Amino acid sequence: MNFSEQLVKWYLLNKRELPWRESSDPYNIWISEIILQQTRVNQGLAYYERFIHRFPDVISLSEANEDEVLKFWQGLGYYSRARNLHTTARIITSLHNGVFPVDYQTILKLKGIGEYTAAAICSFAYGLPYAVVDGNVFRVLSRFFGIQTPIDSNEGKKEFSELAQELLDKKNPGLHNQAIMDLGAIICTPTSPNCNECPLQNTCSSFANRSWMNFPIKKQKTKQRDRYFYYFYITGKNGKTYLHKREGKDIWRNLYELPLIETTQKLSEEELQKKSGFQLLETEFENVQIKKRHPAIKHVLSHQHIYARFLEVEAEYKKLENSFIFITPPHVYVSL
Repeated sequence: MNFSEQLVKWYLLNKRELPWRESSDPYNIWISEIILQQTRVNQGLAYYERFIHRFPDVISLSEANEDEVLKFWQGLGYYSRARNLHTTARIITSLHNGVFPVDYQTILKLKGIGEYTAAAICSFAYGLPYAVVDGNVFRVLSRFFGIQTPIDSNEGKKEFSELAQELLDKKNPGLHNQAIMDLGAIICTPTSPNCNECPLQNTCSSFANRSWMNFPIKKQKTKQRDRYFYYFYITGKNGKTYLHKREGKDIWRNLYELPLIETTQKLSEEELQKKSGFQLLETEFENVQIKKRHPAIKHVLSHQHIYARFLEVEAEYKKLENSFIFITPPHVYVSL
């Protein structure tokens, strides 16, 4: 058996049962693929089911307002994914009469859809011969063939894309793509791969050399930065607290959060009170008193470390800007 045949034979016996695999609807496949970007399957499953229940097709998603779409995305992070879904649904509705495009190049031009997602939709929904190349595929191919080219280089991306396309079963591209991704997710994992259960072990380069830990190779490490978030949980005589709508062009744009001062270094309480953000807080509220301090919570993302600290404050507002809203305390959510 060749590479693809071995993969598919293993997959048919060991595949994960997932709801989007039961559908050939490009809309369902699209939603699942966007959710699974930066999200584990076990976490994304419940979000997928809720999202599809509320927005069962392109039209219903396009007709919703952005705040509602973001609400159903709440907790998944990387909110630009939800905004791109919403924008693309409106594009499909206006330019394609609500019908999902059927060719690779048109799908690739849609906002928020790259080569991997376009290949996934085309192969899973339409049976078109486009190989997917994601983290799982990079890992499987680099280990199996012992590829030394860094996956984050232009040469690497080209080499892996061409190799994946060459290995693809053109008659059953969707099955092949699902199989190689599942092998990477279940067997050929980033750490502690279960090589003894791998259907490719007899011809795998890194299994023979016991060198799986060296692959895939990366040219450069992801640069990380530290961010310090000081959130103010403000309560007043009305028994409510306040949320502020986040502005600017970062990934949390248009989401509501507790009033915040962000810095690039850790501050003492005295230093914090000298920041312009705290002084601005005092122009909006009066009798500002910090009543309780909570320890910082560390939140690790691929490119940044966030240290979030919550300060409980008593104060009364002088005026309420349009960017602030009242809420009842039990419904406070902080998006990180």
